[in-house]
Amino acid sequence: MTNKDIFLRGFFKENAVFTLLLGMCPTLGVTSSAINGLGMGLATTFVLIMSNLVISLVSSFIPDKVKIPSFIVIIASFVTMVDLLMAGYVPALHEQLGVFIPLIVVNCVVLGRAEAFASKNKMVPSIIDGISMGLGFAMALTMLGAIREFFGSGKMFGVTLFNETYGMLVFVLAPGAFIALGYLIAFINRVRKA
Repeated sequence: MTNKDIFLRGFFKENAVFTLLLGMCPTLGVTSSAINGLGMGLATTFVLIMSNLVISLVSSFIPDKVKIPSFIVIIASFVTMVDLLMAGYVPALHEQLGVFIPLIVVNCVVLGRAEAFASKNKMVPSIIDGISMGLGFAMALTMLGAIREFFGSGKMFGVTLFNETYGMLVFVLAPGAFIALGYLIAFINRVRKA
């Protein structure tokens, strides 16, 4: 498999949200706006890239009995870095994302890529896989957040497009996340088959 195939896989063929339906907790929990989706997606991308890099380098030295706990410790280290950096440099976004930032540690996308790809491949393909899966995840969260924000409040990335009376409250609330995600997955599946 070439590096180009690895890179494109995270956006289309194996997108964590639209195809594999992984990482649904942050997908549905933080995507009330496009900025929240993008912020969570980029935080997860950083963790994916760095954890894939380290795990690809050290996995051959880790005994099989402690591989998963070791991977979790590596992932948790990078999540702690992201959490502290976001608290220091983007406190408003950090407050909006709240508990979902520490939950990146147990996100199926991150742990799944560590086990399925990074632990079995060399450094460069693992980094490319982290970039691909992370940016694909960020794209999905941003798209879902943009749709929910547009229909829920008439805004896009915080910019008002319609007056305040335009919004449909259901899209701001949790059921709106399910509705928007369902239609988005149906649309993407339709485009894929065309």
